[in-house]
Amino acid sequence: MRREGISGNWISSAGPFGMFPSLLLALGLVAGAALRLHLALTDDGLYWPDEVHQSLEPAHRLVWGYGLVAWEFVQGARSWALPGLVAGLFQLARLLGLEEPWGYLHLTRGAFALAGAGCAAGAYLLARRLGAGALAASCGALLFALGSVPLYFAPRAMSENAAALPAVLGLALALPPRAGRAATLGGAALLALATLLRLQCGLLCAGLLAVLLLRREGRRAAEAAVVLAAGALAYGLLDRLTWGGWFHSARLYLDFNLRGGAEAWGTAPFSYYARVLWQSMPGVTAVAAALALLSARRAPALLGLTLAFWLLHALQPHKELRFLMPALPLVAAAAGVGLEALLARVGLEALRLALALGVAGVAAHSAWRAPALTFGDIGQYEDSRPQVSAYDDAGPVNRLLARAGRVEDLCGLKVEVAHLAWTGGYSYLHREVPLYPHYGPPRASGHFNYAITWWQAAAGAQVLESDGALVLVRLQRPGCVADPRFSWRLD
Repeated sequence: MRREGISGNWISSAGPFGMFPSLLLALGLVAGAALRLHLALTDDGLYWPDEVHQSLEPAHRLVWGYGLVAWEFVQGARSWALPGLVAGLFQLARLLGLEEPWGYLHLTRGAFALAGAGCAAGAYLLARRLGAGALAASCGALLFALGSVPLYFAPRAMSENAAALPAVLGLALALPPRAGRAATLGGAALLALATLLRLQCGLLCAGLLAVLLLRREGRRAAEAAVVLAAGALAYGLLDRLTWGGWFHSARLYLDFNLRGGAEAWGTAPFSYYARVLWQSMPGVTAVAAALALLSARRAPALLGLTLAFWLLHALQPHKELRFLMPALPLVAAAAGVGLEALLARVGLEALRLALALGVAGVAAHSAWRAPALTFGDIGQYEDSRPQVSAYDDAGPVNRLLARAGRVEDLCGLKVEVAHLAWTGGYSYLHREVPLYPHYGPPRASGHFNYAITWWQAAAGAQVLESDGALVLVRLQRPGCVADPRFSWRLD
């Protein structure tokens, strides 16, 4: 018997359009994966320091024993789940003989990029299991696969990206009405994993339980609750083993944010996310929002969870576009369901195909516009440098850090052009030597024998390599004077 709300043949391409929906989906997924991998291999910049100092740097310390330490990993305000995941990728790179920065960093960014493409497949699966046809679900998935914002963020080692794939797959398994026990348990486990990687995904866990109870699926709710409780126990145990207290990182993180600590990095009005999504990908935003609203009757639970996740973040004073990444595949899935509702009202097959192709065209246009994104478009550094390209920011510094790490006589390095928070740190340098920020000791101190600086400040030093306006220079001294005050702290 076909279960209510679940397509009985959600992976088949059979239907009025034959193989076309499958081909469209495959083309979109391959294109989305290729674009993401291209960024993983070519963009060495930063969107925000967290993508290095909450993931890559602590992972580097786990694997190689040294790295910069942000305040969160001094006080224990972050779980070790994400750095542990990245450390696993670093270890895999070592096993493959990729022990240089470009090896383990490209592998890690490539893994995150492919996970981003996987989110598009997850959106397709979720839409199908909630009743969308293959064509509508494929078009919804393309809105995520080719949307400029998901493309931009995909390769970045951030908790939002790590949590997005298990979140959408978890809901694809557990959210459909009267799904089987295996799907319920597996979906709840994936949602627990998403929460372990990104605490805010706990809202999706609570939302799933609420939906099951409102549907009077008490047995499924109980089964899911047991798995989610086990996931919470795992979260607390990890903190107990790493920080010495149950739920230590969660408690500190919540306390910091409830006291307004994050507001030091800026605040934005309630409308921030709608405005920035419109700036960065207007076509995808308008189409996805309209179609998602059309899913209200067919997939009210999905739409409700998505809106709740957006509302939770819109109400917080400090906002960054990356915070919405776990919700964007859900919007794409809801758009697929909404498109199915729209297509069902259209009698002419040619018109239905034209509507679907129009949605796919909007997604493709967003991918075409993606390289032109500026920081202003994505809502970052709006008051200081909104017109600067969002790509490869700090890329020159990071590439020169990697180059400095290969110099045999390096005994200390100063980055004279930036705070270390806006660099790749030891994840790129990969040498256990003192690394100083722009406000560090002067050259005359003798604590370093190389510097990354501007061309105009290179006089009197040997230029080893340049990247844009920056150069790596060797200072005229044979070695370094020991610095007893050097600290690994990222201040």
